[in-house]
Amino acid sequence: MIEPIDYMLKRWDGFARFLEDGRVCLTNNAAERALRGIALGRRNWTFAGSQRGADRAAIMLSVITTCRLNEVDPKAWLADVFARIADLPVSRLHELLPWQWKSHKGAAIAAAA
Repeated sequence: MIEPIDYMLKRWDGFARFLEDGRVCLTNNAAERALRGIALGRRNWTFAGSQRGADRAAIMLSVITTCRLNEVDPKAWLADVFARIADLPVSRLHELLPWQWKSHKGAAIAAAA
């Protein structure tokens, strides 16, 4: 009966952090909600058709998630990348990465105006 109390007391600083920082959440509900789409799609992904199909699905999920984490619309990003990638020199391909695309796209729009 003492083990749970001892566990909590040894980790008290981490537990009480939410009192000092209002951004800290007491639950992991946000993380679980973010993973819900992956868990729901898991059964559907068993019908990818082949290992290559499953690999492609995993790559697309990674790309979409990366865009969302960087507050970039995945559809707009992908359309822009497909439109620009053929004419872009290899030395500038880094501009198409989702975490840099938003700032480069904003700069290009400002320069055109």
